[in-house]
Amino acid sequence: MHRVLAIASNTLKQAVRMKLALVFSLLLLILLPVMAFGVTGDGTLKGRLQTFVSYGIALVSLLLSLLTIFAAIHTTTSDITQRQVYTVLTKPIRRWEFLLGKFLGILTLNSVLLVLFGGIIYGVVMAAPRFYRDPVHHLPVSPAEAKELHDQFYTARARVLARPIVVTDEEIQAKYDRLHNNQMLDQFFPGASVRKLKERLRGIILSQKSSVIVGGQRLWEFDNIRPQDPNEDIFVRFKLDVATTPPDEQIYAKWAAGDFRRVRRGEETLLFERDLKHPIRTFRELALPSEVIADDGYLGVLFYNRPQLNQTVVMFSDGQRNKAADEHSFSILYRAGTFTGNYLRGLLVLFFRLFFLTALAIWAATFLSFPVAVLLALVLFCTVSISGFILESFTYMGKGLQQIYGGTIELVIQALPQFDKYSPANYLVDGRLIDWAMVNWASWTLIWAMLLMGLALAVFHYKELARDTS
Repeated sequence: MHRVLAIASNTLKQAVRMKLALVFSLLLLILLPVMAFGVTGDGTLKGRLQTFVSYGIALVSLLLSLLTIFAAIHTTTSDITQRQVYTVLTKPIRRWEFLLGKFLGILTLNSVLLVLFGGIIYGVVMAAPRFYRDPVHHLPVSPAEAKELHDQFYTARARVLARPIVVTDEEIQAKYDRLHNNQMLDQFFPGASVRKLKERLRGIILSQKSSVIVGGQRLWEFDNIRPQDPNEDIFVRFKLDVATTPPDEQIYAKWAAGDFRRVRRGEETLLFERDLKHPIRTFRELALPSEVIADDGYLGVLFYNRPQLNQTVVMFSDGQRNKAADEHSFSILYRAGTFTGNYLRGLLVLFFRLFFLTALAIWAATFLSFPVAVLLALVLFCTVSISGFILESFTYMGKGLQQIYGGTIELVIQALPQFDKYSPANYLVDGRLIDWAMVNWASWTLIWAMLLMGLALAVFHYKELARDTS
């Protein structure tokens, strides 16, 4: 093991000596403090902190990912091209020990930098309320702002989605038949296969059922809501999309919440009713007292599109079509943990990404030259970072291309890790819980990393490093 650690130590020194490592580290040391003082968000302290965390974590993740790729490939390929590997492997060091040492060296660098820059972001976020002054009146954080920060940012809130909208096969078939009989299928869905076409029709029906016409109402029903503290508020998170933009870009709504099962039976009146207005196309949170939740964890939330004040259809996302839509869904949030624990789990998810990229870069470096290995690693990195977008784009291809890509590239992308499915910054910004289920899902990248290291060992074992020309 000491031979592996010796190679890891040497690799770490090589990576540190790289000018790129120094440049990326200086960039982060300069940009993070600049962002801490420069970002404004929506003008409030909460908005500033949300913007800083979002951009800060994204920047750290991007630069450390790029550094991992360049450093791992450079330290491996340079040892081969400069023939330093010959002197190493002539000693009692096996090839697998050489690669494992390279892997551990880069992973150590990643760990140190991730803890360093993650700690800077955490320190700024935790210290901000004590030093913040309102830019206009130069006043400290008010009690109302402090409560909002405590409830919606310095927290880890579990999310509960409403009972799903039911779209039956009969409804989809009926809509398909109407379009077919009116010869409108090719007009609206040119070249789409029957399977893809019905998937789109299901989405259309979902959108229609998710919309509320003027004077209409919609009820969401939730189950298993179990707040950690029954005395704290819970929150409805939503975004109002509209068919046509109102002149004042506001929607006037009537909200009601309580046990609608008992209300229907006439056994209980609603515990929460309020008339409010909300800006459109912006995520909002509506605080509800915990007593609106029934003893069995049930809660009903009703939205009424007031006809006297609104003249447009209001649309909600229910997140039933894909994971990306889930992030924007109408949901209930309640405290289930602490910000610190949530932040540490977020850093752990980022570490899993770097673990995977280290293995990917070393695997590419075992059989490709430096520029080609970097190109391959960057292509795969971009692919796993926007895999959801790529997979969704396949649905808009013609029938012939769908068949080709559906049986080849689509299967490969689905099998690869999908970084965009678990973005820690999105959860931390909204104060949403990064639970261990998400961490376990992200840990599948470790399986991929082990597979890639296995491939790297197999390739390197049979690689001809030198040829006897005597």
